[in-house]
Amino acid sequence: MSIIAEFTVPSSEFVFGDVFTEAPDTTIELERIVPATGSMMPYFWVRCDDPEEVERAIRTHPAVHDLTRLDSVDDYALYRATWDGDVHDLLYGIGEADGVILEAYSTDSWFFRLRFPNHDALAGFYNFCTDHEISVHLERVYSLSEHVNSGRQLGLTPEQRTALVLALNRGYFDTPSEASLSELGAELGITQQAMSKRIRGGTRQVLTTVLLDSVDRAPR
Repeated sequence: MSIIAEFTVPSSEFVFGDVFTEAPDTTIELERIVPATGSMMPYFWVRCDDPEEVERAIRTHPAVHDLTRLDSVDDYALYRATWDGDVHDLLYGIGEADGVILEAYSTDSWFFRLRFPNHDALAGFYNFCTDHEISVHLERVYSLSEHVNSGRQLGLTPEQRTALVLALNRGYFDTPSEASLSELGAELGITQQAMSKRIRGGTRQVLTTVLLDSVDRAPR
């Protein structure tokens, strides 16, 4: 049974994330990792005011062999890097445990949501981090079926859930908002109107299920 784990790691203990400490006001989001012989190839999105500064910081890091900008959407840029496969690095541990990145982004620390094929793989990853003194703060572990069912219980369509998760991660619901509907729609390849419909419909469904259904179930 597939297992999903959510955890945080200090930026100072994540070698790849430490590359960006020289570039302030930068948002980084890992997309996926492709293992290669003796190296890793992380794909990641960067949002910042000065992409050239970030690119210089990445290229000068001794573990980075190559950096390619693949695409740009508004103020986000997608990169691929060829990264030295250090046996002590978190990325190597994820690859060794057959972990798949579902979500990973930087704030004051790094947040990860990974999928592992089973509990043994998750345990192997955790042991790797412990052996190499990587401080993993486990926040939540659940099965893939629980993850799917949670969305079904709220009555959300897959499209609505994807739109709401993206909007939440991009700061759309913050005050002031850090993302527009057009920006979010561009990431999903849909129009601003379609994005608005998914967010409004999804929000209404969540509020109806959580608030009204809970009132109906409350004892009288």
